[in-house]
Amino acid sequence: MNQFTLLGTRRFAPLFATQFLGAFNDNIFKNALVIFIAFTLADRTGANSSILVVTAAGLFILPFFLFSAFAGQLADKFEKSMLIRRIKIAEIVIMLFAAVGFIQLDLVLLMIVLFFMGAQSTMFGPLKYGILPQHLGVTELIGGNGMIQMGTFLAILTGTILGGVLIAVKPSGPWFVSAVVLTVAVCGWLASCRIPKAAPPEASLRINWNFAGETVRIIGYARENLTVFWSIIAISWFWFYGATFLSLVPSYTRDVLAGNEHITTMLLAAFTVGIATGSLLCERLSGRRVEMGLVPMGAAGLFLFAFDLYLVGVPEVELPAGAASLTAPLFLRHFENWRILFDLIMIGLFGGLYIVPLYALVQSRCTPMRRARIIASNNILNALFMVISALMTIGLLAAGVTIPSIFLVVALLHVAITLGVFTIIPEFKQRALALVKR
Repeated sequence: MNQFTLLGTRRFAPLFATQFLGAFNDNIFKNALVIFIAFTLADRTGANSSILVVTAAGLFILPFFLFSAFAGQLADKFEKSMLIRRIKIAEIVIMLFAAVGFIQLDLVLLMIVLFFMGAQSTMFGPLKYGILPQHLGVTELIGGNGMIQMGTFLAILTGTILGGVLIAVKPSGPWFVSAVVLTVAVCGWLASCRIPKAAPPEASLRINWNFAGETVRIIGYARENLTVFWSIIAISWFWFYGATFLSLVPSYTRDVLAGNEHITTMLLAAFTVGIATGSLLCERLSGRRVEMGLVPMGAAGLFLFAFDLYLVGVPEVELPAGAASLTAPLFLRHFENWRILFDLIMIGLFGGLYIVPLYALVQSRCTPMRRARIIASNNILNALFMVISALMTIGLLAAGVTIPSIFLVVALLHVAITLGVFTIIPEFKQRALALVKR
C-alpha cells in the first residue's frame, strides 16, 4: 500500500478532493480579481491598481490573524466533518456574492468577498490538518501530508491560470468566472459530505472570544513542546521563502529574463512540478515513518538551488528585431534558461522534502486535545512570516537591490534560520545522519 491508494479510501479521498477544490477556487477568484482590478476596475474607479492589488492581498491574509485562534478552538471542540460541511456551504454563499460583484463591477463587494474567502480558508486550515491524524495511521501520515501538499500546489497553479484565462475573455469573462467559482464551490461541498466523522478531542472546551488573548495562549500551547514549536517556526520560514520567490517570479520574468507572461506561467509550473514530486517522494524516502531526517536534506537543497539562481544572474538576451519580450520557444533556446527552470524544479522538490515531514511531525507530536489550536498557531505564524516577506521584498526593491541579489539574501537567511532550528533541536541532524547511513 502506498500514498496513492489513499485516494481509494473514504478516510482520505473526500478530504483530498475538498482541499483541492477549495484551494483551486481560492486561486481562480484571487487571480481573476487581481486581473480584473488591474485592467477593468482601476480604470473605471480611477484608483491606483497597484495599491488595490496590495490591499487585496492584505484583505485575504488579515483573517488569519483575526480568526485563527477561534478556528482552532472550534476544531478541537466540535466534530470536524460537520464543521467542514458548514464551511463549504459558506463558500457557496460567498461565491454567490462574488458573482454579483463581478457582474455588477462592484469593487467594494469583491473586496469584502475576498476578506470572507480568507476567513473561510482560515477556518478550514486547523480542520484539514487536525483531521488527518484521526483518519490516518502513523505509517500513512507522511504519505497523506505529501498528497495534500501536492494537491494544494497543483490547485494553486491551475486555479491561478484558469482565473486569468477566464476573466480575460471579452466581454463575458466576469460571467464565466462567476459560473466556475459557483460550480467549484458546490462540488467542494458535495465532496465534503463524504468525509467521515472525527470525534472532537475536547468537547468541554469553553470558547474564548478574546482573539488577542487566545492567540497568545495557543502559541503558548505550541511552545510547551520545543520540537513542535521549532517545527512550526521552520514551516513558517518555508512560507516566507516561498512567498518571496513566488511574488518575484512575474517581475523576474519581465525585468531580468525579458520574457512574456507565458514564461511566468512556465516558471510557476516548474516550481509546482518540483514541489509535487518532492512531496510524493517523502513517503518512499522516509520508509513511511515521520522522518525528521528529510528536513535538513530539504533545507540543503533549498539553499543550493536558490544560490545557483543568484549565480545565473542576468542572462544575456538577444531579442528578435521588433520584439518587446521573449516568447516561450525563444526562451527555451538558451542554456541558461534551462538552468533556471531546473533550479526552480529542484527548489520545489527539496521544498517538498522539507515541508511535508514538518507538518507530519507537528500533527504526530502535539497534544491531541489541543492539536487544532496548535495548528491554528502555525497558521498565524505562517501569515506573519508572509507579511514580513512582503515588507522585506518591497524594502529591498525600493533600495535598488536586484532580484537575483534578493534570491541570495533569502538563501543566506535560510542558512541562518534552519541551522538555528537544527541546533536547538539536534534530533533533526541526528536523524539526517542516520538516514544517510541507512
